[in-house]
Amino acid sequence: MEKLKTKLKKLLENLENADDFKTSLESLVSVYPFNEYEYMISHLLAADKLTLDEYHQLRDSYIERNLYLYVFEISAPRGLGDKWAYGQLKQLAPEFVKPTKRLDAKYSNQYDLWLDWTDKEGKAHGIRIEVKTSRAVDFERPDEPLYIKALASDSDRPFDMNFQQMKPRCADVFRWIGFWRDKIRYWILSRDEVQSNKYFSKGQHRGNVGEGQLHLNRENVEEFNKYEVGSTNISKAVVAAYKRQMKLK
Repeated sequence: MEKLKTKLKKLLENLENADDFKTSLESLVSVYPFNEYEYMISHLLAADKLTLDEYHQLRDSYIERNLYLYVFEISAPRGLGDKWAYGQLKQLAPEFVKPTKRLDAKYSNQYDLWLDWTDKEGKAHGIRIEVKTSRAVDFERPDEPLYIKALASDSDRPFDMNFQQMKPRCADVFRWIGFWRDKIRYWILSRDEVQSNKYFSKGQHRGNVGEGQLHLNRENVEEFNKYEVGSTNISKAVVAAYKRQMKLK
């Protein structure tokens, strides 16, 4: 958003009535879908300071930088995790399934996904996976809507990405999904790797024994690079984390 606004303001300086336009922009009343960007672009087009081809280039660049901005418009955290994240994972790796008591007699909604895996000796394993999602937003703009304070992956602004309500005793592997305006990052950790991490805070809520949270921010996010995986390697990474957890070769 900042890059788009900077580009448009630079173009607006070429208007003959640039000062008057700036004054009118400051007092502009916006009602969706008519906002300050639509107002600026329409004036630039009318004044021949922006060609239609340049507008398309501007639009395409903005979309490329904000591919996942719509994710920040999902207001309910559970909507992001339960609906979007699950649907996206099923597209990437259909072998992940929703757990049931048929798969796990002890299942009672304590984790999110199940993966069948057979080791080299032919032994079948059921891997219990908990999925956590969080979004990178400007930490110093707490009162702004999420889609306004959403950060790009190359931003140097501070963020606090909180993976919360994690219950290590209930899952074998944790899959974290981090969202930026233009990028999605995935981390796969075993239960012990979460529980023993120095940033894992136990006792997130009073009385919730065995539950905790972990904050990723600009200062520590690179420490988790060894757990990061690409979108096409999620299944292999989950199995590898499970083998680390179970001390399997």
